[in-house]
Amino acid sequence: MLADYFHKVRELITLIEKEEGERLRQAACRVAESLRRGGIVQLFGCGHSHLLTEEVFYRAGGLVPVKPILIEPLMLHEGAVRSSRLERKNGYAATFLPDQEFHREDVVFVLSTSGRNPVPVDVALYAKEQGAYVIGVTSLQYAQSQPSRHTSGKRLHEVVDLVIDNHAPVGDALLKHPKVAVPFAPSSTVTGAAILNAVFAEAVVLLAESGVEPPVFLSGNIEGADGHNDRLIARYRKRIPLLDGSD
Repeated sequence: MLADYFHKVRELITLIEKEEGERLRQAACRVAESLRRGGIVQLFGCGHSHLLTEEVFYRAGGLVPVKPILIEPLMLHEGAVRSSRLERKNGYAATFLPDQEFHREDVVFVLSTSGRNPVPVDVALYAKEQGAYVIGVTSLQYAQSQPSRHTSGKRLHEVVDLVIDNHAPVGDALLKHPKVAVPFAPSSTVTGAAILNAVFAEAVVLLAESGVEPPVFLSGNIEGADGHNDRLIARYRKRIPLLDGSD
């Protein structure tokens, strides 16, 4: 099964590179343009999708102006089953969205592999209403196999400005075995991390080639990195208080 999992993941990443390449480039162009205009990149996901918002936050070799939208009841550490119930609840997003600040210059990634639950849909709709450019990372195969739980009947891919398909199978699991009753070994965290980091890598090059210094973190374990990082954090501290814990 070790080899099978690696094989399936390689197949998926190759498929994403081939089928989503143009949309990945569009996303990178939007990110680069956002940063040139003084915007930031914001990311939202529930449950395991929220892990991707932290994957690219405060990351050595990653972009500095990245803000994860971390709503703890929708994460896993306050109760995993409860977080799933809340993600399915129409109207729940209204309890935290008024506290979020979206600018017209921002790019917002909303991550939901099934794409059917109300909270990610509401976040995407709200961010669009505020003028931000919204990118959904989802599985079209998964989403189209299930009815929406949103009151509008819409799924994530139907409400965003740009869709990137992570090509996860229905249920997300990649492997089967005759002695295992259900499919197992999920894919969306691995492919989601690859998608986001690829988009940001392309955006870094686009910025550099346009004459803009890309705001990229150095590893804090490299001597002399603190000054470089502190200078960039100071630039974005107001929009992203999580960078240093300031209010």
